[in-house]
Amino acid sequence: MSALAVEHGALNMGQGFPGFPMDQKLIDLVHQMMSKGHNQYSPMPGVLALRERVSDIYARLHQQAYNPQTEITITAGATQAIFTAISALVHEGDEVILFAPAYDCYAPAIELQGAKCVWMNLQWPDYAIAWDHFKKLINHKTRMVIINTPHNPSGRMISDADMLELQHILHDTDVILLSDEVYEHLIFDDHVHCSAARYPDLRERSVIVGSFGKTLHCTGWKTGYVAAPQHLMVEFRKVHQYNVFVANTPIQHAIAAYLEDPETYTHLSAFYQAKRDRFANGLQNTLWSINDCQGTYFQNLQFSSEITMSDVEYAKALTIKHGITAIPCSVFYPDHHDDRVLRFCFAKTDDEIDRAIAILNTITP
Repeated sequence: MSALAVEHGALNMGQGFPGFPMDQKLIDLVHQMMSKGHNQYSPMPGVLALRERVSDIYARLHQQAYNPQTEITITAGATQAIFTAISALVHEGDEVILFAPAYDCYAPAIELQGAKCVWMNLQWPDYAIAWDHFKKLINHKTRMVIINTPHNPSGRMISDADMLELQHILHDTDVILLSDEVYEHLIFDDHVHCSAARYPDLRERSVIVGSFGKTLHCTGWKTGYVAAPQHLMVEFRKVHQYNVFVANTPIQHAIAAYLEDPETYTHLSAFYQAKRDRFANGLQNTLWSINDCQGTYFQNLQFSSEITMSDVEYAKALTIKHGITAIPCSVFYPDHHDDRVLRFCFAKTDDEIDRAIAILNTITP
């Protein structure tokens, strides 16, 4: 869709990347760290100062202690972290339970290990989890469950009640939980991010993935992190060492210095909520159906059932005929389930958001 947007000069509200500049202070810090000579390999688990900042975040926000020496690793982005975790912990013949719609990097990593993806659709329109059905999917082959909260592409969050139910169901199993929490700081309307770190039994079976790219508006830097109990982190690092070995050294040093001020991430919810509200409020008097967005920087819009095109066809038509690009949500389902929903990224400048509103107000969906 991004290639199609470029081809037709469309406003790209599809791919999830910020359309505004990042903090110049952080850019300056990278230059400073390069000038100071931080240009060689870092320790394999990452720069210790940055691992300590990540540990501080979990302690401050979730009241959980992660040992920066043995339980936190800095990665070359969240996708690498997810691939490495699956490669280290999932084996041929295993089964992994996933919830659809899902970010598209999970399944290929599972299949590359010779394991089986066991899919379960979240329930439209609230993207709720049917726990009675989930229980039936677990068997002696189940090696891992993957969750994503706040959730891409829906913008929904897994609730405390859901996490407690998941903890209860997994309690007497040896199932590993991979918790993709890359949008952990983009939370709206006083919701609380229910990280797997908050739940003792889940914490001890969880590999939690985070992303500095999402948090600091620098997705192209491809710098992320993993928090996990030592027994899982030992296995993770065995693959990480030969997968990428280390992440970018000067960027790690710069982010560590930048995160000394918690305001660098605690302000994000208000910042992005204002953008979400600007976008959604501008569409209130249209025929677009606005799905509730509790977190992330994605707003889902449903178009009318009177339109006979699939969501993929309609997304292409919007790009070509109207000059605005979104992502059709059916591509996040293995069976291409289609609820006529398009995902729009509102991590854009106010001018871009207003241009998108103006275009969408001229369309009868």
